[in-house]
Amino acid sequence: MNQKRLSRREISAAVTDLSWRFVLGVVRTSVPVASLAQAAAVAARAVAAAGADGEGSLSIDLRGDRAILSLHSPATAWVTPFEIELAHRISAAVSELGLRTDAEVGGQGQRSVQLVEIAIDALDIAAIRPFWKAVMGYGDEAGRSGAEDPLVDPAGQGPAIWFQQMEAPRPQRNRIHLDISVPHDEAPQRIKAALDAGGTLLSDAAAPAFWVLADAEGNEACVTTWQGRD
Repeated sequence: MNQKRLSRREISAAVTDLSWRFVLGVVRTSVPVASLAQAAAVAARAVAAAGADGEGSLSIDLRGDRAILSLHSPATAWVTPFEIELAHRISAAVSELGLRTDAEVGGQGQRSVQLVEIAIDALDIAAIRPFWKAVMGYGDEAGRSGAEDPLVDPAGQGPAIWFQQMEAPRPQRNRIHLDISVPHDEAPQRIKAALDAGGTLLSDAAAPAFWVLADAEGNEACVTTWQGRD
């Protein structure tokens, strides 16, 4: 099993034509379906295509209108050549059902595939991290258990939590914000929609890695992509 660490650009290039997208250490796609039973059939076919070696890399969220498929290495919390191979195998298996993998970018579905993180600004990360770990029932990210490292939902349902170091108190600014990691080709539309809905662009200095947006009362959110990070 090839566990070589690929760059973000290599991962994205390898799966984009399959209608998978690389977001936040995961490759993810959606399969539109007509029923929960059909979603279950997609899941069964994907599991069979992944095989015993690939089951640990694959997670599936089943709904009545779609099956959302995600791949990443549990050992590295990243995408390796093995997961790229699995994406090819699973896409081929889905097509045998007369269905398709679809990242749903550009407003072609309910929304594109994405992942959400909660970012917490703190003066003393080590002091607050145990509280968030306990209150959320979360655990350490694979290979990262330090006093300032991110926290993840062991059931894979809730958003990850990461901590951002503050140098001084900021009583007039919110200190918890959402990071919405979207496909690189979805970001322009998502930002435009947020601005059209009354939002403000606070900064694009780090784009295309992330854009900082705020609602009408100054509450912040970041739209992020893999680009600009390698």
